[in-house]
Amino acid sequence: MPEPIIIVDDVHKSYLMGKEAVPALRGVSLEIQKGEFVCLMGPSGSGKTTLLNIIGGLDDASRGHVIVEGENLVALDENQLAQLRLTKMGFVFQNYNLLANFTAQENVEAPMVLAKTGRRERKDQAQALLERVGLADRAHHYPSELSGGQQQRVAIARALANDPPILIADEMTGDLDTETGYAIMELAKQLNQEGMTIVFVTHDPRMAEFAQRVIELRDGKILGD
Repeated sequence: MPEPIIIVDDVHKSYLMGKEAVPALRGVSLEIQKGEFVCLMGPSGSGKTTLLNIIGGLDDASRGHVIVEGENLVALDENQLAQLRLTKMGFVFQNYNLLANFTAQENVEAPMVLAKTGRRERKDQAQALLERVGLADRAHHYPSELSGGQQQRVAIARALANDPPILIADEMTGDLDTETGYAIMELAKQLNQEGMTIVFVTHDPRMAEFAQRVIELRDGKILGD
C-alpha cells in the first residue's frame, strides 16, 4: 500500500495565555491518502483550524510529528518549510488574502514569481488558471472590482499556480452566500476528481457533504472519523 500523503502522529499543541498553557490539540493522530477529499469539522475552539495550520506548516506542533509527502515538518527549518509550502501545497482562506494592488492575473502569478518561473510561462499559466475558474474576462480587474465569489476563485487559481498535490482550505465558503459556496465546492470537487488531495475546514454541514471523509474534532481530540 502506498505511503499516505499526510501523516499526523500524536500531535499536541498548546498556546500561552498569560502564564497559563491552554491546550488546543491533545494527541491527534490521522493519515490522509493521496487523492482524498477530507473535511475537518467541529465547534469553535475544537482545534480544527489549529490542526489545518499545523498540517500546512503555518504553525508548529508542541509535540508530535507531521509528515507531508515524506517530509517531517518538525525537521525542516523556515526556508525548507517555505519551499515545501510553495511547491507542495496551495492555500485558500476565508478572507481570500489577495494583494489589493495586484490585478487578478498578478495575484495568480505571485507564487510563480517566488518559484522563479519564467515570465512568459507565468502569464500563460495564470491565464489558463483564471479561465479554469471562470474568470478569464476578469484577469485585469483588481480585488476591489470583484465580488466575494470572484475573489475566492482568484484565490483558488493562485493556490493552483505551482501545481501542488495538496490543497489546504480554511472556511473557503464562510463569507459567501449559499449558491456561491456550492459553486466553489463544486470546483474543489472537480480538482479532487483530477487527483488533488484536499483538506478543508468548514462549520457548514452542507459544505461538508462534498467531502469523502469528515473528521470531527472536539476539545482538541478526534471525536469521529
